[in-house]
Amino acid sequence: MKIKEMLLKGKVFADLLKDFAIEIPTIEIQNEDMILNEAESAPNGMLKEMICITAKNGQYLFDFFGTLYFNVVERLAVFELQGFEKLSLNKS
Repeated sequence: MKIKEMLLKGKVFADLLKDFAIEIPTIEIQNEDMILNEAESAPNGMLKEMICITAKNGQYLFDFFGTLYFNVVERLAVFELQGFEKLSLNKS
């Protein structure tokens, strides 16, 4: 299961997306495959990692920066937002 899918099960992450009117198919977690590999090889299946999540709504591209708490055994993921960057998609 991908990290994005695990995060979407949580109400807090879903509320964050709703607040920014994020289109769910546009969500990308940078280096997701590398993070999954690291978590699977972690001794207790748990990982704490600084990540960037990129997503879009109709007008903006967002980069959300924060900490991912991830438990591969329990298939749980929590994202703690520490800041974000908003870039216009309009080229005017």
